[in-house]
Amino acid sequence: MPGVSHPVRTLAGLAAAVLIGTVAAGVDASPAYAGSTYVEADPSTVHAGGRVTIRASCGDDNTSQATVESDAFGRVIVMPDQDVLTGQVTVPGSKRPGRYPVDLQCQNGNTATTTLTVTGTAHPTRGPDAGGGGTASASTGSGGSALLVGGIAAIGLGAGIGLFAMRRRRADSGA
Repeated sequence: MPGVSHPVRTLAGLAAAVLIGTVAAGVDASPAYAGSTYVEADPSTVHAGGRVTIRASCGDDNTSQATVESDAFGRVIVMPDQDVLTGQVTVPGSKRPGRYPVDLQCQNGNTATTTLTVTGTAHPTRGPDAGGGGTASASTGSGGSALLVGGIAAIGLGAGIGLFAMRRRRADSGA
């Protein structure tokens, strides 16, 4: 680069090297566990009563089923599914909160462990106080009785006007 000082060229070269290194590192990021033995729980933190997906690998032998066991959910068989082993479990609603080991035992003798954190059961909460509604109690002050009285009065007024109009029409046509 003619006309550019030496420190600027050095800095530009360093920036290019960092950029190339970053891109090159990201190229082969997908098979991070290729050939290794591992077990994953997704999500790794779940409410008691929640569902968890187990994903595992027995190294180079993912064509055979394996066993995953934990005090959080018991025992489950993970089955081959596109070069990994997968299974689904439900943590019982009565399970106490805590951290539970999740152990993989492969048929080839490989093992792996991860941790599943169980939190308390999710308790539904009352929604925001947004006014009346069909299930609102009388203590909400929604004015439901005034609305009912007004509706009945409007229906009565409409019926009275209708009767008056029908009598007037008969009187006009009969005379």
